[in-house]
Amino acid sequence: MIKKVDHIGIAVRSLETTLPFYTEVLKLPLIGIEEVESQKVRVAFLKAGETKLELLEPTTQDSTIAQFIEKRGEGMHHIALGVNSIEERIIEMKEKGIRMIDEEPRIGAGGAHIAFMHPKSASGVLVELCEKKG
Repeated sequence: MIKKVDHIGIAVRSLETTLPFYTEVLKLPLIGIEEVESQKVRVAFLKAGETKLELLEPTTQDSTIAQFIEKRGEGMHHIALGVNSIEERIIEMKEKGIRMIDEEPRIGAGGAHIAFMHPKSASGVLVELCEKKG
């Protein structure tokens, strides 16, 4: 079911001020930066071994990431688990009583198909299912 930890999402106010810690201090390679307009976020992808870190910067004050930062401050936002057949995983989660934020997969950063579980179903952790094609 779960192939690996695909990435860890970290909410930040500014990529410009945050990236130097990850690239210069931790020496993690920057893979790229992408804007995901549908989620009102800019994402910086960093390679951390087999896992990626995604720094999430809000592009508007009404974005989910901006609201998260306002409520909780900067920090870990979610953990993404790589899966095969995300549609089947969503059905399986719902059958097991897991409350899904996304009833259907949607397109996320890097073109991945994603779906989030509600944190109340995962002991307060926002868990993302992530299927990457190809």
